[in-house]
Amino acid sequence: MRGTSLALLLPTLLAACGDLPRPFQGNPGATALRLSRPPPPRLDVPAPGTSLLTNAGAADWAHDTADALVDQEVPAVAIPPHNGDWQLALSAATNGQTVTPRYTVLDPKGAPQGSVDGPAVPAAAWATAAPVTLQQAAQSAAPQVGALLTAIEARLQQSDPNSLLNRPARLYLAGVTGAPGDGNASLARQIRLKLPGNGNVLQDSPNGADFTIKGVVTVRNVPGGQQQIEIHWIVADIYGKEAGDVAQGHDIPAGSLDGYWGEVASVVADEAAGGIGQVINNWTGRHRPPASEPVASK
Repeated sequence: MRGTSLALLLPTLLAACGDLPRPFQGNPGATALRLSRPPPPRLDVPAPGTSLLTNAGAADWAHDTADALVDQEVPAVAIPPHNGDWQLALSAATNGQTVTPRYTVLDPKGAPQGSVDGPAVPAAAWATAAPVTLQQAAQSAAPQVGALLTAIEARLQQSDPNSLLNRPARLYLAGVTGAPGDGNASLARQIRLKLPGNGNVLQDSPNGADFTIKGVVTVRNVPGGQQQIEIHWIVADIYGKEAGDVAQGHDIPAGSLDGYWGEVASVVADEAAGGIGQVINNWTGRHRPPASEPVASK
């Protein structure tokens, strides 16, 4: 960095720290909190034997339930149970003039892990197995089943010593590209210093990494002799799926970062490391409270 450029730049950059980064851009939400199981890789939804429906009606209910779960981003398939798959067992029971549908999650060994009851349906309407009746039952229950799967997953993760809830996440920095001056090297060096901690460790190889982080810098000229610099720290999980994007943006005097970044890289890395840590916490579910019991209705 040349002459007085550092003095001009740092007050602007430091003043912006209250607004940056945007660590929740790309927040994966509830879907991403469902990690590797259940169900890995799918949830089988067989036609029920105890449903108070004809065989054709039971098959339709299973298909409608699987479709409704797919809409909730649960990989459900209306097929007979396969070895190694999780299963959603459907059943129904009469209660006076109504029928109560029940949805029970079974692990690969066939052990129940929890169940939820759907809204009661008039017995006469259920007996006819009208398409609209079965579809409404499935769509009403799908969010509850999704919540049950998330609760079961949280419980399993908390009890698994190899879960990311119970061990440090292994991080790999794939480098920084696009920065002017010595920014690529300076940012990479500083983020390496800041990333360890918060239950995470940084490793030098991508082999076995739980998350890979890549920095991408873009610079464009804006009016008034300024440049707008934008930095994205893209966090990908072990499967290469984007877990989050920590974005930082600053206006700087044009050319200020064409040489030595110095303390600027340290300030940027300080901001980014917190955002990256929050993305990882969101993705692994570390920010959630412990799963409570019971996780299902009785």
